[in-house]
Amino acid sequence: MFQLLIRLLLIIACAASGYFIVQSYHGFPLSLIGVVAGFLMALFVIQMEQAIRKLSLRVIFGGVTGTVVGLLMAFLFAYGLRFIPAIEKQEVIPFVYIYVLLTFILGYLGLVLGSKKAEEFEFPSSSSSPKAGAKAPVDYKIMDTSVIIDGRIADVCDTGFLEGVLVVPRFVLDELQQIADSSDSLKRSRGRRGLDVLNRMQKSAGIRIDVTDHDFPKLKGVDAKLVALAKKKNGRIITNDYNLNKVAEIQGIRILNVNELANALKPVVLPGESITVKIIKEGKEPGQGVAYLDDGTMVVVDNGNQYIGKTVQTTVTSVLQTTAGRMIFSGVKNAGHGEE
Repeated sequence: MFQLLIRLLLIIACAASGYFIVQSYHGFPLSLIGVVAGFLMALFVIQMEQAIRKLSLRVIFGGVTGTVVGLLMAFLFAYGLRFIPAIEKQEVIPFVYIYVLLTFILGYLGLVLGSKKAEEFEFPSSSSSPKAGAKAPVDYKIMDTSVIIDGRIADVCDTGFLEGVLVVPRFVLDELQQIADSSDSLKRSRGRRGLDVLNRMQKSAGIRIDVTDHDFPKLKGVDAKLVALAKKKNGRIITNDYNLNKVAEIQGIRILNVNELANALKPVVLPGESITVKIIKEGKEPGQGVAYLDDGTMVVVDNGNQYIGKTVQTTVTSVLQTTAGRMIFSGVKNAGHGEE
């Protein structure tokens, strides 16, 4: 509301200024042109303000610095050209035209180059050797859309096993917003879940969520942009996307895969050990029963179909690791003593 009021005052001020400026020279009829010109100028300023708000402070600083350097170079070039006799006497072209042309060209080049190259600039350290108490390099962990929607990364952060700076690129937020605004109810709920997960992570102790405006307009697809950003920041990508995992590894990007973490944390069982499970359904083979451990690991129980709905103690016979996960094969121990 406050911003809307400020913009309204800006439009009124510009329109009134245009009215009085034109009226002082040409009278009332043409003063309406000044009102329109002031109104259009105010709209242009508002559009510029909205565009600048999306830029990082480093880009703005680089653009301003580049523009100042460009204008300074234009002044020096124009000053040097004054010593050329033909230009000094304005026999070829009026000097003011040359100065205006140089100002626009070099000012524009300074603005563009300064804003583009500002993202690549790193402030040099004061010493080549690390000092005691000096800050360690930031370990950037870049999250993709899939791992945010998945939500398990928030649980990992709550446990304290993951800390530091978690980077959320602006293009990932945009993709998440598009999913949350989808007409498909399933996609919409997934997108809103992702936004809720981000809000929860922002409140986690020891975790800092950093939204970066780095973008790569020439690259198509969020995965390609994530890989490029990881290269630029020398960071790691947090994902559970199998394809992104493989593409990033080929290009030398370090990956933190949530699915691999979940598999690594599953309890290790060896043949001969006893486990207690509740059989919930029949297996594919005759006589088999199927149960699940707390972490979701499937347990196939021989001769277990007669104990469906009961909790039994089984003996592990073998463990099979597949691409889909781990499977445990076992047999009922002390058959006939299942518990409800």
